[in-house]
Amino acid sequence: MKSVFKSKEIGILSVLLFLCIILSVNNPVFLTADNIQDIFKANAILAILAMGMTLVIITGGIDVSVAAITSAATVITGHLMKVLPDSPLSVAAAFAIAILSGLLLGLINGTLIAKTKIPPIVATLGTMSIINGSVLYFTNGVYLNSSNFPKAFIRFADFKIAGISILIYLIALVTLITWYVMKYTMIGRSVFAIGGNPVSAVRAGIHLERTQLFVYGYMGFLAGIAALAQMVYTKSVDPNGMLGFELTVISAVVIGGANILGGNGSVWGTLIGVVLLGVMQNGLILSHVDTYWQKVIVGAVILTAVSYDFLRRKRMESKLLKVEVEA
Repeated sequence: MKSVFKSKEIGILSVLLFLCIILSVNNPVFLTADNIQDIFKANAILAILAMGMTLVIITGGIDVSVAAITSAATVITGHLMKVLPDSPLSVAAAFAIAILSGLLLGLINGTLIAKTKIPPIVATLGTMSIINGSVLYFTNGVYLNSSNFPKAFIRFADFKIAGISILIYLIALVTLITWYVMKYTMIGRSVFAIGGNPVSAVRAGIHLERTQLFVYGYMGFLAGIAALAQMVYTKSVDPNGMLGFELTVISAVVIGGANILGGNGSVWGTLIGVVLLGVMQNGLILSHVDTYWQKVIVGAVILTAVSYDFLRRKRMESKLLKVEVEA
């Protein structure tokens, strides 16, 4: 029980609960079922992308192209849906197109990082620029609305089970799959091992290139799902709608307790980080706080979370016994 209460997730959850109490006292609308569901729906794309980013950051990498890949998958799917027939099969086709588009672009990142040994920040910055430029060239900034989609897709976007939006079920499904992969599969253990010490991991028989390829491929896979979630939520395609969103994704993972240097992080911590960001944004809107101050407050929370993690890590390292060995 002591280890549970000392975990990062419990600390972040405590902050989230404290914030919820303050916001509910300040505005009774906050704790209504509709508002809580709106928070999850508005942050569905963030939650899905943050799950993939958790794996990337645990390996000690970074992917700043996630927003660009999501935009590309959204644009590709949206334009192809214009020629799809109005039938339930069009929804399945949309899922397939979006996921394959995201997976392909994610594997390109993985190949650049794993095979050519380009640092992740450099590789993904390059692909981000290429993808964003290509999307704007192809679309010329043209915005697609719901009239361009099959009616079957619009019905799917409005679909609810027990009064709960399909987007919330999508968040739950992606979270559970990611949790299972990280906890019960060999590739999940390899992700932690590489993030902790890549040299030792390779000596232990872990395939570095294969793991990196999986991690960035999975990130692209989830970017494809996020593209569908974006279209379901907005019922539109905006080529510029995701610009800069990669920073929010990274922020959610770091706030959730992941170490930006790698080796540490959790799926549940990331989910709490996403909800914390969503609650802050929703609460600030309900409190009629100016948009600029919202960014300042969120930035301050991110700095506090990163600083706390860094100081905690340094304190733990200082307690380790150091032994000098002379050759």
